[in-house]
Amino acid sequence: MNKFEQLGLNESLLLAVKDLGFENPSEVQEKAIPILLEQNTDIVALAQTGTGKTAAFGFPLIQKIDADDKSTQGLILSPTRELCLQITNEIKQYSKYIKGLHTVAVYGGASITEQAREVKRGAQIIVATPGRMQDMINRGLVNIKNINFCVLDEADEMLNMGFYDDICSILSDTPDEKNTWLFSATMPQEVARIAKQFMHEPQEITVGAKNSGSSTVSHEFYMVNARDRYEALKRLADANPDIFSVVFCRTKRDTQSVAEKLIEDGYNAAALHGDLSQAQRDGVMKAFRGRQIQMLVATDVAARGIDVDNVTHVVNYQLPDEIETYNHRSGRTGRAGKLGTSIVIVTKSEIRKIHTIEKIIKQKFEEKSIPSGIEICEIQLLHLANKIHDTEIDHEIDNYLPAIYEVFQDLTKEELVKRMVSVEFNRFLAYYKSKRDITSQGGERGERSSEPREIRAGDPVRYFINIGARDDFDWMQLKDFLKETLDLGRDDVFKVDVKEGFSFFNTDGEHTAKVMDTLNGFELHGRRINVEISKNDGGGNSSRRDHNGRSSGGGRRDGGFRGERSSSRREGGFGGKSESRSSDRAPRGEKREGGFSRGSASRGESSDRAPRNERRSGSAPRRSDSSSNTPRERRPRRS
Repeated sequence: MNKFEQLGLNESLLLAVKDLGFENPSEVQEKAIPILLEQNTDIVALAQTGTGKTAAFGFPLIQKIDADDKSTQGLILSPTRELCLQITNEIKQYSKYIKGLHTVAVYGGASITEQAREVKRGAQIIVATPGRMQDMINRGLVNIKNINFCVLDEADEMLNMGFYDDICSILSDTPDEKNTWLFSATMPQEVARIAKQFMHEPQEITVGAKNSGSSTVSHEFYMVNARDRYEALKRLADANPDIFSVVFCRTKRDTQSVAEKLIEDGYNAAALHGDLSQAQRDGVMKAFRGRQIQMLVATDVAARGIDVDNVTHVVNYQLPDEIETYNHRSGRTGRAGKLGTSIVIVTKSEIRKIHTIEKIIKQKFEEKSIPSGIEICEIQLLHLANKIHDTEIDHEIDNYLPAIYEVFQDLTKEELVKRMVSVEFNRFLAYYKSKRDITSQGGERGERSSEPREIRAGDPVRYFINIGARDDFDWMQLKDFLKETLDLGRDDVFKVDVKEGFSFFNTDGEHTAKVMDTLNGFELHGRRINVEISKNDGGGNSSRRDHNGRSSGGGRRDGGFRGERSSSRREGGFGGKSESRSSDRAPRGEKREGGFSRGSASRGESSDRAPRNERRSGSAPRRSDSSSNTPRERRPRRS
C-alpha cells in the first residue's frame, strides 16, 4: 500500500502523487494530513521552509472541496507573488484528476480586472497575497463570506512584511465557523496573536523544535575585517567550484553592487531586489532555476517565495536584523532531505549575533578560516582534473584525432597532462599566488588579544574622522553615511559634530571594532579615510544626544538584532540644516591623538565644497579593493 494512501488520500489524489513521483510523505505531511482529513479543526503547524508544507495543507483542502459547487470554498494567503504562483501551480498539479475544480492566483503586478473575471467564472480555491486580496474585497470583486477553509502559509513571513492589518481585515470578512490552518516556520508574538484572535482551540504540530533550524543545514561562519568582506565572498565561491547559492544582503544598493562586482569578476551572478521590474525578476528567476546563474544576490524581501531545488549554499554576506529572518534564509538550502550549508561572513563586532542565533536555532556554528590562495588553487586543480576525467566523450572528435596526435607527438604523457591542466589552472595560480591571508586574526570566536584601551560595551566612544564639511558633509549627511556604511541603527551613531576638515562622532563601545575595521581603508574623493579614538568621549553620560544636545534615545540596546527594516533608510525631519558655522579647530579636550593627518584642511586652503544645490546625498563611497588607487584586480573568468 502506498504510504500516502495510508494517510487517507482518495484515488484522484493518489494518481497525482504517482505522477509527481512522491514516494514517502515528509514529517509535516505525515502529521498534518490525517488530522485535517478526519477532523474539522483549526491547526497550527510549525515547520521549516522546504519541508513539504504545501502538500500538507493542499491535499486535505482539495479532498474536502466540493468540485460541483462553483463558489469559493477555500482561501490560501501567502506573502509574495512568487510563492502565490508556486502554490497555485502545485494545487493544480495535485487536483489534475478532479474534474471541475479550479484554482485562481490573485496577486499584485497583474491585471486585477482579469483576476476578478477568473474568480467570477468559478474558483473553488483562491491563492492570494494579502494586499491584492484586500484590494479586491474593498472593490467588491470577490466574496469570501462563505468559505469553509482559510490557510495562512508562511504566516511569520507575511507578518514580517507588514501584512498584519490586512490579514486581520481579511479574516474578519470570513465566517467564524470556517477552519483556519496556519503554517509557519517560526512562532513570533504576532503569529501567536493571530492564532489567539481568529482560531478556536487549534491543534499544534511541530516538526523539530520551535524556531529551530533544519537538521539538514550545517552552519558556518568566517570572521574577516569589514574591508575584506567582498574578497571573502569570492574566495568562498572559488573554494566551492560547484556552488549554486543565494547570497543575502541587507539593502537593495548592496545587493546590486555585490552582483555587479561578481559579474565583472567573471562569476555567473545576478541581483534580485525590489527595484527590478516584474519582467526582470521573472527573467532572473528563470535563469537561476536553469542554473545559468550560480550566485543569486538577493534582499530578504525579494527572496521570499524562492523555491529552487538543489541550492548548495546560502551565504549571509550581511546578517539580517531579525533572527527569524536568518532561519528563513538558511531554509533556502537543505531542502527535501538534501544537505546544505549556511555561511555567514562576519566581523569581530558581530560575533555576539552568532551566539544569539545559536541559542534560537539550537544549533552550533562552526568557525572556519577563509581559504588561502594556495588552498583555493589546490581545490580548483583537483576539480579540473575530476571534470576532465568525468567528461563524456563525443566520438565526433575521432575524425580530428590524427591532426591532434600530430600536434602533441613531441610531448610525453606527463607533459601533455601538465599542459592541459595548466590551461585553466595557471589563471587561478597567477591570481592567488601573491594574495594575502584575509582571515581576521583575533583568537577563538573573535576575541581580540589586545585593545588600544579598555572599552566596555556600554560606554560611549568618541571618534575622530578626517572628513568634514569640505567633503560636502553636514552633520545629518555624515550620520547617514556612517549608519549606512557601518550597518548600524538610527540611534547607534550620535553626537555627530562636523568641522571644516574633520569631524567627531560617538557610538557605544560594542561597535568600536566595527568602526575601526570598516572605516579605516575606505577612500573618499581619492584620499583614504582615517578614524581614531578621541581621548574625550564628548561629555555627558551614555544616553544618545543629537548635535544640539537633545536626547535621542536611552541606553544601550541588548542583543544583536534590531527592529529596523533597512539600515540604508535616511532619517527625516531635520530640514537639512548644516554645521556650516563650525570652525575647523578641535574643541577643547577633543584633540586627536598623534596630531592631524596631511589630509586635513587649514584655514588658508581654498575650499572645494560643492555649491549648495550640488551637495552630496551622504551615500557610501565605493571601497577601494587594494591599498593603492589602481583598478581592482579581476579574478580569472570561468571557462
